[in-house]
Amino acid sequence: MKDYLTVIGAGLAGSEAAWQAAERGVKVVLYEMRPVTRTPVHKTENCAELVCSNSLGNNLPHSAPFILKEELRHFKSIVIASGDNNSVPAGSALAVDRDLFSKEITEKLSSHPNITFKREEVKEIPQEGPVIIATGPLTSPHLSEQISKLVGQEYLYFYDALSPIVNADSIDYDKAFFASRYDKGDADYLNCPMSEAQYYEFVRELKASEKVPFATFEKAVYFEGCMPIEVLAERGDRTLAFGPLKPVGLTNPKTGKIAHAVVQLRRENRDSSAYNLVGFQTKLTYPEQKRIFSMIPGLENAEFFRFGAIHRNTYINSPSLLNNQLELKSHPGIYFAGQVTGVEGYVESSAMGLLAGLSAVAKISGSSYGPPPADTALGALINYLTKSGSKGFQPMNINFGLFWVQDMRIRDKKLRNQKIAMNALDKIKEWDEGHPIAVH
Repeated sequence: MKDYLTVIGAGLAGSEAAWQAAERGVKVVLYEMRPVTRTPVHKTENCAELVCSNSLGNNLPHSAPFILKEELRHFKSIVIASGDNNSVPAGSALAVDRDLFSKEITEKLSSHPNITFKREEVKEIPQEGPVIIATGPLTSPHLSEQISKLVGQEYLYFYDALSPIVNADSIDYDKAFFASRYDKGDADYLNCPMSEAQYYEFVRELKASEKVPFATFEKAVYFEGCMPIEVLAERGDRTLAFGPLKPVGLTNPKTGKIAHAVVQLRRENRDSSAYNLVGFQTKLTYPEQKRIFSMIPGLENAEFFRFGAIHRNTYINSPSLLNNQLELKSHPGIYFAGQVTGVEGYVESSAMGLLAGLSAVAKISGSSYGPPPADTALGALINYLTKSGSKGFQPMNINFGLFWVQDMRIRDKKLRNQKIAMNALDKIKEWDEGHPIAVH
């Protein structure tokens, strides 16, 4: 067993794992293949680059995503700290200026005295641990093959889609209005209202649109939380109006009325120079995106900084492969972290990086270690990854359905969530105090 930690991949999980270990006195060798070897969707060589959305999810007090963020804040998470430092207005969500966010994380990791940063592609998994594999959904073909051999089975997979981003200066603000649903928080979202006729014409065009075809060997297996807009449209003409284009709670201050459907746009950066079409992940061809999304009122002359895209997202069958320390059962000392474990979401991926980092540090230092209790958000995710049935295992976001607590029986939803949140934060502090993991 080495006296230093190897982390493969400097995405959200790898960055968090390296940071947590380095901050506890462990020497870390952090590998990132970009820019030497590029991916289909990354645009920079920065660590923790966000490619799907600029939102780190719901930050509403006492919600499940909020509890997870608070637990990460307790551990001085590099990801959440950078998110807080580089946030942009987004109602009850924690959205960030993605460039400033990733630059801050890159600078902190690059300048840390305990981290050796290597820009090269890892094609073979080191035989001696501890090693954390945090290569994410876009693991290189070489390493994918190695991991497949290591776990003794084929990868599971689904497809993850990206939403388009438009130039703020190209939006017709006379046809749109700023508001947050039910007036919760500031009016941070730009809303493009649709009449009934506009909505059904839009749906018809979506259903008849030209899509980028899958390769002959590929099968479309989408994650429900990131479903392409055209796939939703195929489920029924009214599906979008009850989903991402839901108008409920969005009264147009210019007319005093609620539209038949509403397309919401969220700021991409602090300068408000770009907007992301919320819920508009897509596999439409670029010309079709330009044509059909320009049918949205206010976006008739929209300039697209980035069109939507879709990519393969891979993950392992964690319940059959990993123990509750995110360590491969068949190969002690090799850990997995991030989306490849079967969590879905930026913060969830970071959380698994944190726990894998703590577990690896405990192994190096000879400290006792057990996962956080099941009534914390971190513990709830670990339980899902390692105690779910391996048959039909699917990626999962943090949600109250994962918590194992008596407070779930309380009927008053607001009171129930408050009690779960308070209990979780108390328990994570107790757990941390009982696991003083560090190398001196």
